[in-house]
Amino acid sequence: MIRIELDEPTLARTRIATSPLWEVLTSLYLLKRNPEEMPWPYTGWARHARRVLTEVPETAPALLLTADSRAPDFLTPVPPSPAPTLAEELAALRATPAEVIAEQIPRYHDPDDLPGWLRPFVTDRLAALHRLADGIQAYWDAAIAPWWPAMRAALDEEVLHRARALAADGPDALLADLHKRVRWERPTLTLVKPLEHSFRAVDKRLLLIPLIFSRGALACSTDHPEIVAVSYQARGAAVLAETTPDRRPADDGPDRLAVLVGRGRAQVLRALARPATTAGLAATLGLAPSTVSEHLAALLAAGVVHRRRAGRRVLYGLEPAGLALVTLLGADPATVSA
Repeated sequence: MIRIELDEPTLARTRIATSPLWEVLTSLYLLKRNPEEMPWPYTGWARHARRVLTEVPETAPALLLTADSRAPDFLTPVPPSPAPTLAEELAALRATPAEVIAEQIPRYHDPDDLPGWLRPFVTDRLAALHRLADGIQAYWDAAIAPWWPAMRAALDEEVLHRARALAADGPDALLADLHKRVRWERPTLTLVKPLEHSFRAVDKRLLLIPLIFSRGALACSTDHPEIVAVSYQARGAAVLAETTPDRRPADDGPDRLAVLVGRGRAQVLRALARPATTAGLAATLGLAPSTVSEHLAALLAAGVVHRRRAGRRVLYGLEPAGLALVTLLGADPATVSA
């Protein structure tokens, strides 16, 4: 278990941010944890990513992120803004000061007996940081960027949903409903993990980072002097199963749901495993907003989806009948947050 005791100022400063760099980290760990066939909805993406790592040698330095479970946080710094680009995060990585590296490394390894993969960050800091950043960029471009528009739309919807809960009900309600392996018993936030660690956050900021590639794995960063960052599984990972990078169906087998309701409406139903706006669905599925609106109107009339207003936005979600359709004829939406 990782237990983080949060004082009132830290809890009151709870915020949410997305992170392409943390998506890179968790995607590589996901591949490492599943050396054989990857479970749905990551199956098609994982086959593509493994080909990238095998065939694109420029991606090799990115694998340093998973070289050791005891990796200092400077390798994947906390997001510098609520929605940074990968370029912004890599710029922060490249500019990591020597004193930050010197401060963090002793928390994980004996400075006099560093593992070989970590030593260059001390002996030739700038070259090592640039090599790592270039490898991450190459991996991102080939393995994640084709899916990123759909992922970003899903993450935007996740942030909207969580921010609404935070504003309406406060951080207690948000943390209590974050993930089945995250437990909130004031003042302690517990992450259910094999390792044992306790930490007290005093006068800091709690940053929550939803990740498509988490697949239930939880990460915690405590090295930053002002921020405690905790990642969790975002809803919406189904976007990885909808299409391959060239927008063709990832599964060549018969799609029973599409046979019943049509391919476009089947895509919309599956994407509504988590609430979404018309614009979010259009970006996720690569469809015109007018086409998505037409599908939603038909699904609303059939009683398989509902619409709810959230501030200025209208979110669509599955009715029990829609959930049953997707569960019986497609993938179970509950597995998205597993």
